[in-house]
Amino acid sequence: MDETLQLMKALTEAPGVPGYETAVREVMRRALSEIAEVSTDHLGSIIGRKVGYADGPKIMLAGHMDEVGFMVTRITDDGFLKFQALGGWWEQVMLAQRVTVETRKGPIIGVIGSKPPHLLPAETRKEVMKKDEMYIDIGAGSREEAEAFGVRPGDPVVPICPFTVMKNEKLLMAKAWDNRFGCALAVEVLRRLKGTEHPNIVYGVGTVQEEVGLRGAQTSAFAIQPDVAFALDVGIAGDTPGIKVDEAQSRLGKGPVILLYDASLIPSRKLRDLVIDTAEANGIPYQFDSIPMGGTDAGRFHVTGKGVPSLAFGIPARYIHTHASIIHRDDFENAAKLLVEVVKRLDQAAVEDLRDG
Repeated sequence: MDETLQLMKALTEAPGVPGYETAVREVMRRALSEIAEVSTDHLGSIIGRKVGYADGPKIMLAGHMDEVGFMVTRITDDGFLKFQALGGWWEQVMLAQRVTVETRKGPIIGVIGSKPPHLLPAETRKEVMKKDEMYIDIGAGSREEAEAFGVRPGDPVVPICPFTVMKNEKLLMAKAWDNRFGCALAVEVLRRLKGTEHPNIVYGVGTVQEEVGLRGAQTSAFAIQPDVAFALDVGIAGDTPGIKVDEAQSRLGKGPVILLYDASLIPSRKLRDLVIDTAEANGIPYQFDSIPMGGTDAGRFHVTGKGVPSLAFGIPARYIHTHASIIHRDDFENAAKLLVEVVKRLDQAAVEDLRDG
């Protein structure tokens, strides 16, 4: 397993639901400390700073560390755990899935359960089971036993899926590609810039609490005050059965994705064009997509200070916001290659040209 795959494995297997990103942050800290000056903001986002030209513009490349997960809200008298979803979950992908409860005494394995369909009326069985009717079974027989295991309300609950190189070795399956991909990409770009001249200061960032409101994006951007910002995040792959091309355009293996629109951001047209021109000049494939709902950290980056030219940039992923998602290694490689070339172009004159007004 090469260095990049090792980093991907460490990042995706680390537990890190919103508000509990410590383990992911430590993986990023170890990786970034070899190539950059490392600091954090007061909410927990981690910032790696690599200086090319000390008086150059500040370029922010950020992926969010948090993944969708859950939080324990109550222990029943019988020892089952009720929970709050952290981030967006579709109930149909939750039942019978394994999870880890991160307790003060260590991790505990559990499974998400509900009333069995065998006991439901026929009409009810056709309906989607609601989250508030589900629970987590950790094998405890009472509240007292669950508490003796170390469980407390407020404990984070994390999906389980080991990092897996699939039979087609270009395809990589793991939990939390949304958005350990972006974390890995931020580190990879700084690695590739090591020993290379670039006319700016580059910040590789892992933000916190994106899935619950882009919160770390706001604090980390305030700390950096970037001149240009990229949110590195996954898009929805449109290459599985039942998806229409106008619902999701990107395909695994066809290159990184430039997001044209989401509910939080109309991206900088000039920055978009710079990325496209750079890709075409270097023979790097790319794709477009748009998302009518939701948003990325770029939604907060672009309204920092007097305004920051920003772009959401990433790769397609299948099955995000589930226990297991899939990306294509070539898309990651091309995304890293393209960002390195974009960074090299972003000198002071280029950045000033990006500004509107």
